[in-house]
Amino acid sequence: MIGAYEVIVKSRRLQYKFTISRNITILRGDSATGKTTLIDMISSHQQNGISSGITINCQKPCTVLTGIRWLENLKTIHDSIVFIDEGDQFALSEEFAKAAQESDNYYVIATRASLFNLPYSIKEIYGIKNVSGNRYQGTKRLFSEFYPLCNVDIDIIQKPDLVILEDSNSGFQFFNDFFSKHEIDCISANGKSNIYRELIEREYATALVIADGAAFGPEIERVLAVKKARNVIVYLPESFEWIVLNSGLVKGKDLPAILQEPSQHIESSEYFSWERFFTALLIKRTKDNYLHYSKTELNTAYLQENEQMAIIDVLPEIQL
Repeated sequence: MIGAYEVIVKSRRLQYKFTISRNITILRGDSATGKTTLIDMISSHQQNGISSGITINCQKPCTVLTGIRWLENLKTIHDSIVFIDEGDQFALSEEFAKAAQESDNYYVIATRASLFNLPYSIKEIYGIKNVSGNRYQGTKRLFSEFYPLCNVDIDIIQKPDLVILEDSNSGFQFFNDFFSKHEIDCISANGKSNIYRELIEREYATALVIADGAAFGPEIERVLAVKKARNVIVYLPESFEWIVLNSGLVKGKDLPAILQEPSQHIESSEYFSWERFFTALLIKRTKDNYLHYSKTELNTAYLQENEQMAIIDVLPEIQL
């Protein structure tokens, strides 16, 4: 599936309105916040159609996946938005992660657990809130919408004494070169799942974490928990390749449009994570020039002063 889709689910007394733009969307929240109600409404419509009293407006089919035969049922679902309630524990399994990756659907998963088998974005973790205001004055219907739970945008990066990178390849090589010039230690965590351990075991006054936001969703809660106790700055761009593509070094008339609305250009069945798309795009766009990019070994052209600073300028202001 490709694109972003508005979904409106409503009954006589309740309406949900939200937009799904990536293949994995996570719904968080305690009991009685509306997650199960939403999925029950979709399930009722799925089983009983218009007689359910539920209407669903969306350009793509919306369906609920549940039960012990979930894998068998999933094989029959294509090009759809699939909703899964938190009572269905199969969503935590490696088997589900593999099946989802091989499908062409988008998934909305209600869960209070971190799904470590799925590379979902920090930007696609939502709660549900009721909407108040005069625009619905005079109606008896309750209106609900999604709101993002993990806003980690920052304007300034104060000087750290330790930088922890998720990446151990080109991204690490780039930032290690830059921060070493300012006598700042830079280490690779060798994967996003190790960042939490590095944060709690290392000694530092201020640590800067740089990781791929496009797939960091499973780790964000415990990293933010450390941030409450220690001075941790979290910078989570989509990926290192996304930073490079935004630097102006890579040319292409269509590139601004791709970076502005990636969902309109990323086929989920081909790229399970947006990070993979940006990597493939950067490799393709630099294939025949001096900036030819490799994920595993950084081209030294990126370490030249003009090129390096163009990339650094994409980051929030760094106080060195």
